[in-house]
Amino acid sequence: MSRQVVLPLGKSLEISVKSLQVRFFRSLITVTSLVLAVAFLAFTLFGHDVAMGLLASGDPQLQSDLVKAGYDLAPGRFPGTYVVASSAKDRWLVMLSLLVCAVGIVNAQLMAVTERFREIGTMKCLGALDSFVLRLFLLEAGMQGVAGSVVGALLGGLAGLTVGVLRFGLAAARHAPLGDMACSLGWAVLAGFLLSLAGVSYPALVASRMPPVAAMRAEE
Repeated sequence: MSRQVVLPLGKSLEISVKSLQVRFFRSLITVTSLVLAVAFLAFTLFGHDVAMGLLASGDPQLQSDLVKAGYDLAPGRFPGTYVVASSAKDRWLVMLSLLVCAVGIVNAQLMAVTERFREIGTMKCLGALDSFVLRLFLLEAGMQGVAGSVVGALLGGLAGLTVGVLRFGLAAARHAPLGDMACSLGWAVLAGFLLSLAGVSYPALVASRMPPVAAMRAEE
């Protein structure tokens, strides 16, 4: 065990970055699917936040516009208060988009593992531990997850706010709850990041547990 290759985190990060650069277009496809899923999630969350801001304004006209736009108002925690109820349809659409994105990530990562059989076998023959191989794939997925989630959350949030302004005028921006929108942005980024890690978990385990001899014998 003392002869096993144990590289510092910085070196592992450098190898992961170079691997993403070599497989740029495949990584771009994975990131794009994540961007779309997170953007839809952020769009839904921001739309709800904009509606809540209009409802909290206390303007009867804005509240009437919300009802006309198809929003359902449910009783709040305190008597005489109301909240914007989330649509079951929107929840199912968000879950479905995230599920499709997760399946796409798993498929792309399994393909990446297949393409790197020789590389994985070489690293293991040189003494790399299973944990080192696992770390490489998790780092790559983490970087893709952060990049895709941030871009998707910003695009979805901007689209949600823009749609709110187009539907309800500048009042949507004026009464927008910045704190709630910041939380929604954070939740969207976190969801995308965790989704990326979840999608790569199985392919990473497959790669880390691969016998060196079997990996070296694999055909290109």
